[in-house]
This record gives sequence, C-alpha cells and structure tokens, in this order.
Amino acid sequence: MSWLTRSELPKGDGAPSGEGALFLGVGAGEGFLALSPPARRRARTLSAATLQAAGISPGARALLALNADGDLAAALLCDALVEAGASATSVGARGRTRLLAAMRSFKPTVWLTTPTGALDFLARLYLEFNVDPTELDIQHILVMGEVETPGTARRLGDEFEADVTMLYCDPFFSVALAHAREGRWSVEAPQALGLAPLVGEDWIDARSLPDADGPRELVVRPSWSDELADSTLRSGQVCDPGATGVSGLFHHTVGDHLLVRGRWLSLPRMRAALAGIDGIAGLRLEVSRGEGTLDKLVVSLAFDRESLVENPMWAARAREAVASTTPIAFEIETRLAEQDEPVEEVRDMRGHHLGVDRAAVAPASTA
Repeated sequence: MSWLTRSELPKGDGAPSGEGALFLGVGAGEGFLALSPPARRRARTLSAATLQAAGISPGARALLALNADGDLAAALLCDALVEAGASATSVGARGRTRLLAAMRSFKPTVWLTTPTGALDFLARLYLEFNVDPTELDIQHILVMGEVETPGTARRLGDEFEADVTMLYCDPFFSVALAHAREGRWSVEAPQALGLAPLVGEDWIDARSLPDADGPRELVVRPSWSDELADSTLRSGQVCDPGATGVSGLFHHTVGDHLLVRGRWLSLPRMRAALAGIDGIAGLRLEVSRGEGTLDKLVVSLAFDRESLVENPMWAARAREAVASTTPIAFEIETRLAEQDEPVEEVRDMRGHHLGVDRAAVAPASTA
C-alpha cells in the first residue's frame, strides 16, 4: 500500500488498457486521474449512497454551483444525484446574476455550493438584487470544499429557512464520503476515508474522529479507482477534534498545495512557472478572508533590482505565469527584495494553512 501526496499522483499519460476513460484534472498543468466506466459507476454509486444518507430524496431538484472548471467534479456529483433519484444541473460558481437567473429558471429544492460562495451569494441577494432568500424556495443546502467561516451553517439555515448539511467529497475524484448536520459527522464509507498523523503511515478509522488525539490528516483509499486502488492518498486536509466554532470535517490544510476559494493552488507548479522570469528573488502568497466574503489571494514578488519593480512588462509576464497555474482570481504586487528575503513564504491570514513541511508542523500541532 503506497502513500501518496498530491504532488506524487500519477500524471495520467494514457487511458486504462482496452477501454476509454474519463480523465479528471487534478490541477492546472498537474496531470489527470483516469476513471474507467466501471470505476466511474463505483464512484457514482458510493456518492449516491452518501447523498441519500445526507437527506437527498427522489424528486429533489439539485443545482450545483461549484468551482470545478476542467476537473468534471460537478458532473460526477450530478450523476450521483440522479442515481439517488434527484434531478440535477451544474451552472458553475462564477456570476451571481447568472446563478440567480438559473435558480429562478430551474427552481431547485437543493443547492450545492461552497461555504464562502453561499455567503457571498446571500450578501448579493440583499445588497444588489433586493431579493428575500426565502423567495427562492430552497429547502436543503449542501456546502463543501472549504474551511468554513464560523457560523456559516446556522446563518444559511436561518436566512434561507432551509436545512443545511456539510458534505465531504474527497479532493481528488470528488466522491461523496461523509456528511454532517449541526456538526455531527457520519462517515458513509469508512473503508475509503480515514485519518492519519501528519507524519507516518498509520490508518485510523475516520469514525473515531471525536476521539482522535490532536490534529489528523484526512486520507483516502480510492477503492473505486483501477489505478489507485492500492494507494492511500494524503488529502492535505487536517481535522482537529478540538476545534470550536466550525462544523466542517477539516479545519486546516498542510503541504505544498494551498486551498483558496475551494481550489487547490500548487506551490511547486507556481514556483516552476515563475522560474523563467529573471530577477525574482522571493515569492510570497498572502491569503485573507473578510467577514463572510470570498478568499482574496495576493501574489507578492520581490525583485533583486529596482528597475524591475515598476517594469510593466515584467509584471505582465509574472501575471501570465501565475495565471497558467490556477483559475483563481489574484492580485500581483511587486517590491524590492529586502536583505535575507525568504525565497518562498505563505501568509495565511485565515489561519487555515499549517505549513508546507508536514514534519515541521507536526510536533507543534500535536503538542
């Protein structure tokens, strides 16, 4: 049984032998994971069982507004919802006016979205559209894919007068594995979802979450996958049973991928993209989240020469390089490198990312 981090996933050079496959993007420029037709059926059936346990009943109409450009995760969840007896469509997360129009046209009873996406849409309903959320007649909201702002589920339930369920989908294939209401988690696939120390290869039953001693990383054994059935995948998502004020299954992230707006940002990929630009002495990523708003990403570049700091061509090259690694909206800042400038730095003002090196943060996180 091999243990793999996100950076060590196979690159998807070819389809499974003898048949076609659906390829799921694991990140911009980072390769693809293959799902053969039988593997896709297994993943769909497992997700459907979790969605049914989460309260999705036959006859429901589900609208997905998820940031999943290019990875087909929303399409897989739509398939699972249909197997669970619901009708489903995916409209993407961008464009709140478009989302409101889709809701009025499709008239969903179930809405799947991210925590910050839901809060941002709620704010716009009041401030821009002058719409009472209850007018949309949404009965059930499922939120997934991010560390939530404390109080999100309660506020959404109150404002929309809807049931709110936290849904956990594995971050590689987006197979639904667990769900929760009011912070009480039910793991529907204990053979596929486990816990592990930040350093070490020790599988712990995820159903023991309330009794876990300190932070643990969520790990996935994708039995549905032909290629990775004998692997344990480190999710980079860290749960902390002692965390207060949040009801998500994971409360932090760790490793060389940063979770921003529900998407994984690859630090190695960004580093490689910027390597061809002369004069960059330091890379700093700053992530923040206002009260109930979306994550904000700032890429701050330190140049070793004053002439490059205000050079529009260099800034444009840097912007294009960063954009090649992620679909996430970001800002570019340039500055002159200081003495002892760190080569790479992550400043997560949200308090979500523990660090790039698991070994470095494990002693502090388990103390």
